[in-house]
Amino acid sequence: MSAKAEAALAKGAEEAAQEFSAEEEIDYVSYGGEQHLPLVMKLVDEELSEPYSIFTYRYFVYIWPNLTFLAFHMGKCVGTVVCKMGEHRSTFRGYIAMLVVIKPYRGKGIATELVTRAIRVMMESGCDEVTLEAEVTNNGALALYGRLGFIRSKRLYRYYLNGVDAFRLKLLFPRPDPSIDTFPSTEERAFNEVPETSQRQSLTYYG
Repeated sequence: MSAKAEAALAKGAEEAAQEFSAEEEIDYVSYGGEQHLPLVMKLVDEELSEPYSIFTYRYFVYIWPNLTFLAFHMGKCVGTVVCKMGEHRSTFRGYIAMLVVIKPYRGKGIATELVTRAIRVMMESGCDEVTLEAEVTNNGALALYGRLGFIRSKRLYRYYLNGVDAFRLKLLFPRPDPSIDTFPSTEERAFNEVPETSQRQSLTYYG
């Protein structure tokens, strides 16, 4: 695609975002199959700093399709979140691998809704916690996850391929009181140190 065509597409996206209002509906859908994979790949490849191969994408969306969500506005995919979950030592952990909202649509609550939907599935699936990594310079991501209750559990030096440090962020779910049949109404927060994950699973969020 020529530079002129790309500029025209970018201008069209900005105009659509400017016309977007709170009354207009963003459609959020779970990963629905192969037709969604190019949309996820395009968003991540264009917006995030870390390179991923198609095998990485397939690893996430084929094993945990219920943990990938896409956001659409007027038929255009404007955001996505890609996650996984599984056993980790003595816990069942969720992991947010990729989160993207294209620039014209940022600051409109789309990223928060995408992450919230993924977290809800993780909680309902029995996860004890959710983790991710974010660049220490990515103030938007840190603010977003802070509002959702994530804490900074560790600083990872030169974690990304571009040499930037990362914070490991962690959200702990409240555990049921074994002495009663219902979930407690108050949350107890604590964290345990966890080993570093591979750089190939790192996250840079823009949204």
